[in-house]
Amino acid sequence: MLGTTVNRKPTESFWKSTEPPLPADPPNPISETQWPPRPRNNEADDRTLIIGPGVSVSGEITSCDRLIVQGKIEAKLTDCPNVIIREGGVFKGESSTEDAEVQGSFDGNLVVSKRLLIRATGRVSGIIAYGEIEIERGGKIAGDIKHEGGSAVSHLKPARTG
Repeated sequence: MLGTTVNRKPTESFWKSTEPPLPADPPNPISETQWPPRPRNNEADDRTLIIGPGVSVSGEITSCDRLIVQGKIEAKLTDCPNVIIREGGVFKGESSTEDAEVQGSFDGNLVVSKRLLIRATGRVSGIIAYGEIEIERGGKIAGDIKHEGGSAVSHLKPARTG
């Protein structure tokens, strides 16, 4: 029957044809298990959660090694030792972390047991507790701000100038 033409109605399905099926595409010679492992030296290693630009997320995050916010997140974050809020990123909610770097904005309850770094474009507001703090020129912080040791910032001695 090869080479013969079968007349079909326009609405008749192709599988009603009496022609033999065309050979299938050859299988891919590389299976998924043969792909080389991807490098793990980039920013998006295992246990890294990235909220990309234009993405909005709300909820509770209970475990990750690093959270990178480039979009918007409204959440309660626990057990995530490293939080990075990129320029344009917005975090509203609660976060308890070891280190935080803010280039975008954070509004809520932020507890940073080690180092809080507020970049020049960063804005942090709410209830903030920290172990160490660094604020670049232009960075802003507002709210109830306390050193992790429990003493309020207002009780610190003013820096000497001149």
